[in-house]
Amino acid sequence: MSRKHNLLGGLTSATAAAAAHSAPAQPPPRPFTPRGAAGGMIRSIGDLAARADAAKELEARMTAGEVIVELEPDTIDPSFIADRMVQDDDAYQALRQAIADKEQNSPILVRPHPSVAGRYQVAFGHRRVRVARDLGRCVRAVVRKLTDEELALAQGQENSARSDLTFIERALFAQRLENRAYGRDLIMAALAVDKTTVSKMISVTHAIPEHVIEAIGPAPGTGRPRWLELASMFANDAKPERLPALLAGEAFRAVESDVRFDLVVQLLAGNENPAAPEGEKGRGPGRAPRNDVQTWAPAGSNKLVALTLNARSAVVSIDRRAAPGFGEYLLTQMERLFQDYQAKRQKPAG
Repeated sequence: MSRKHNLLGGLTSATAAAAAHSAPAQPPPRPFTPRGAAGGMIRSIGDLAARADAAKELEARMTAGEVIVELEPDTIDPSFIADRMVQDDDAYQALRQAIADKEQNSPILVRPHPSVAGRYQVAFGHRRVRVARDLGRCVRAVVRKLTDEELALAQGQENSARSDLTFIERALFAQRLENRAYGRDLIMAALAVDKTTVSKMISVTHAIPEHVIEAIGPAPGTGRPRWLELASMFANDAKPERLPALLAGEAFRAVESDVRFDLVVQLLAGNENPAAPEGEKGRGPGRAPRNDVQTWAPAGSNKLVALTLNARSAVVSIDRRAAPGFGEYLLTQMERLFQDYQAKRQKPAG
């Protein structure tokens, strides 16, 4: 069997494992039924945890039986297809701190550079290379001969299993594959999505100029429906004269990526002075606030929980390296916490 099919076999097994991990667990002795926003958050946290485990399993399958070597990060080049917008976000900082404290647990996958002797090209593990470069360390890696197609498949499938790329990052990855004349079958396999989803992804990147997408950034809280809405605005010849000035403005660059998305939508919708979302006015035209981030740490310990607040959502992040299983335990307490919250809201003032 060819190397391509061996590779795809491993990916298929990992995809099946992801589905198995995502299956509902057996109910506890006293089950509760999460509803509404609380239920949605529980399902989201559980799905992210399952996908993180699936990504680790996928990486283990693809590097199993291979010799792990240490490479200087300055000898490693990125993949020929970019898949991530570089951000110094909380996820990257958490990864950097974890590797600084406990070393690099999982090796990256690279291939010998196809045109430059003595150099390598990443299939997956771009952030780990960046961390190693930042820390002045070597990076643990598996070196495997891969064709361009095999590298693209490995790169896309690892990211799909991990599910930490946003919708627009995945859409750009699909667009870049298509730009290199790869067929929809390969794009579907690389991203683990169906033909309809690929079509919608590429319709977004066709309609919205790439420099606008890059200016907005990954927008982790903005999903496919809103990107499709923005694409339809551009498809309808929405070309406001003030858009270049908005994108280049210091205030625009200073706010979070999701807020930048909202500001562009406001401008295209006809608001000549796009500002902060409702409830966060008063900071001047075009000046939306940063997300408010609150943290909690156990007594005498480092930050464990972060709560990121904006006008639309509250996102809870838990450092699983510091407290494995705490997120899962939190889910078992969610009904009690939510009932306590409801009781306090309904309690008369004074």
